[in-house]
Amino acid sequence: MRVNVTVNGEARQADDVWEGESLLYLLRERLGLPGSKNACEQGECGSCTVYLDGTPVCACLVAAGQAEGREVRTVEGLADGERLDPVQQSFVDAGAVQCGFCTPGLVVAAHDLLNRVPNPSDEEIREALAGNLCRCTGYEKILDAVRAAAK
Repeated sequence: MRVNVTVNGEARQADDVWEGESLLYLLRERLGLPGSKNACEQGECGSCTVYLDGTPVCACLVAAGQAEGREVRTVEGLADGERLDPVQQSFVDAGAVQCGFCTPGLVVAAHDLLNRVPNPSDEEIREALAGNLCRCTGYEKILDAVRAAAK
């Protein structure tokens, strides 16, 4: 099947998409956007979080065909050209990036939180990031990054 989707503001098309193919596979392998990571393929880790029509979703759980005619924004699409989004920059500045596998999903989740709650409490930050697993950082630098981006 053919899938037509707008990704990061650009109309994109993929042919010969398999019926069971995930949006994550479509983004990474067909459209060349490797930012969203393929970790658990079960929606448990959050590494593949993207916006679908403005709502954060685990791209591994969304069939590629479900994105037909819809808008997807990936972690790559948060930046403005070479200028990183403030959330992306705060993750770099706070040293909240280690192996980097969880980072794209955490950045998208934090971005979504700050769009909804510009000055979140620590409890709100923890709740918003609860669906994202990190095995390297211990989370404190991630929380520092979100706090910094909120400022």
